[in-house]
Amino acid sequence: MQATNDMSLLSLISHASVPVQLIMLMLLGISIMSWTYIFAKRMAIKRAHTQTRRFEDDFWSGGDLSMLQQAVASRRDEQGALARIFDAGMTEFLKARRGNAGGDALLDGPRRAMRAAYQREMDALESHLNFLASAGSVSPYIGLLGTVWGIMHAFIGLSNMQQATLASVAPGIAEALIATAIGLFAAIPAVVAYNRFTNDIDRISIRFDSFVDEFLNILQRQVR
Repeated sequence: MQATNDMSLLSLISHASVPVQLIMLMLLGISIMSWTYIFAKRMAIKRAHTQTRRFEDDFWSGGDLSMLQQAVASRRDEQGALARIFDAGMTEFLKARRGNAGGDALLDGPRRAMRAAYQREMDALESHLNFLASAGSVSPYIGLLGTVWGIMHAFIGLSNMQQATLASVAPGIAEALIATAIGLFAAIPAVVAYNRFTNDIDRISIRFDSFVDEFLNILQRQVR
């Protein structure tokens, strides 16, 4: 261990031991991936809210459902998740009606189709949330590992000195503590984003569930 008078952040990182530097690099990679997923997920959820609201306005405007289904089918990717759930259910309903199915059998197909479409859309919305949860829970411990290793390395270096002073031990400890700081920097945004996105997705899920039930009630009235 060599003492250094330069206590700048870059100097401390460059003088850290190789294992601590590797841990810092790992945490930096986790942080970059977390921020990438945070921005992408924020845009995806915002787009889902906008598309859902637009489709609900079209659906409840009182237009013909068959015409709405044709419009949705022609632009599935642009219409949003709720529109695709509606398209799955309406397509199965029209098939069942053309097949002269009656009673509950006429609604079983649309119900299963919408539930399957609902699950696919929710899986897409929830993608990468597990990474944010893992980053938020694991990053502080990875940083702590770097800190423990760095402090251990600093004290081992002190054993080779005739006289230990605060000036000689401070740089080594400061280098080690940077790993914990980077770990927290990676973890805190990931935890905040995970909690926020989970709440937003739960609200979207409730809207989808309510729509499926209401749409099935509409189809049931048409069957009677």
